[in-house]
Amino acid sequence: MLKIEPLGTSTARIVYSKDNQSILSLSTHEVLEMFKTFGLLLFRGFGVTYEEMREFSEKFSSKFVRDPYRQVVGLFDDFVQLVDNGMDEVLPHCENSASPFRPDIVWFCCSVPAAQDGETLFWDGVRVWEQLPESVKQLFLSKRVKFKYNFDAEHWKLFFGPGTTIDDVKQTLNNIEDVNYQIEEDESLYFEYTCSVVVKTKFGNQDAFTNSIILYYQEPLESQDPEVSEGVKPEISENSERVFFEDGLQIPHAVIDEIKGVMDKLTGFISWQTGDLVMIDNSKFLHGRRAFQDEQRQIYTHLSYLKS
Repeated sequence: MLKIEPLGTSTARIVYSKDNQSILSLSTHEVLEMFKTFGLLLFRGFGVTYEEMREFSEKFSSKFVRDPYRQVVGLFDDFVQLVDNGMDEVLPHCENSASPFRPDIVWFCCSVPAAQDGETLFWDGVRVWEQLPESVKQLFLSKRVKFKYNFDAEHWKLFFGPGTTIDDVKQTLNNIEDVNYQIEEDESLYFEYTCSVVVKTKFGNQDAFTNSIILYYQEPLESQDPEVSEGVKPEISENSERVFFEDGLQIPHAVIDEIKGVMDKLTGFISWQTGDLVMIDNSKFLHGRRAFQDEQRQIYTHLSYLKS
């Protein structure tokens, strides 16, 4: 019988190794049922390496997704990567939720924890949604948001896969609702995606505030002028990563503050230990990172779709 304990106040759980057992010896069925129930599992004491991370995750995954902005680890595949370069704070987000290509599972594995700080943060999107003020809920139920950003040619080719051509990209995107795009002369891709910030969880079909609006939100210069209403359309560069309402209006700063206030009360922490592995339901949990000052910190990650 595995030892399992709550991780913070959400549904997340820590799963402890028994007698230094290999993570590869765990029952796939048992792990999957725990994952469906809890949504975030931290496996501790199994001494997981990045090779074992890949082998373990393959048991649950039909397909892996390459993040074009992260460094690949090892020589044998293109999917185990290091987390974001730098040591800054990373704001709450869900992987690829600003696109129609949201993966099911986010995997993390700790090789070297930071000497201090650098915790991975997480938020249960179901609880965030439950605790948001009714006025904020009604706003987002009545209005969708639009994300926009640019992919340079190098990065969209990595994202869509080796050998992908512009015609391949067009064929893929032309068949997806709520996507607008433009191929520029330099083969960069200007991309817009419209969606609700409220997502149905993959397991349980619950409403969850699992999105990336905090990460993409930028306060427009106009809002710094007290005579300018927050309801005006922002003047922004087409090259910037942005989120705003589908009608082009800026999300009010006060609404963002309301969301942050709720999330601040629900923040969970993963204080890394070497060999830890984390499995996150990308439809139920958001994640982020606390800033740190240790260049030796090394966390591996990859993204995957769950086997049907």
